[in-house]
Amino acid sequence: QVQLVESGRGLVQAGGSLRLSCAASGRTFSSYAMGWFRQAPGKEREFVAAISGNGGNTFNADSVKGRFTISRDNAKNTVYLQMNSLKPEDTVVYYCAALNGPWDIAGVTINGEYNYWGQGTQVTVSS
Repeated sequence: QVQLVESGRGLVQAGGSLRLSCAASGRTFSSYAMGWFRQAPGKEREFVAAISGNGGNTFNADSVKGRFTISRDNAKNTVYLQMNSLKPEDTVVYYCAALNGPWDIAGVTINGEYNYWGQGTQVTVSS
């Protein structure tokens, strides 16, 4: 069982930056690929970024390429999402998730492939 707790929610102006963190419980954190998703009210959950268990592979959605960076620190059981050049349309709830399986670029973009989810954290970008 893995429990995920996101932090770093905030209100920033357009063009600003914010870093989200997701702390995981358990002793097998490095065996999980980790992902960030986001969801606006009334819309489906959208893939943002993913990282492999050892941090050697990452993949970002086109909508955030060049602006968002996913990273992890396995010694701290934590995954991060550094968000730069934020836009008002980035205003949604962000979720981290853990996937117990091999790294697969197609699979990590699908929310149904993930085994565990955090509770979500709100990011608000003002124009």
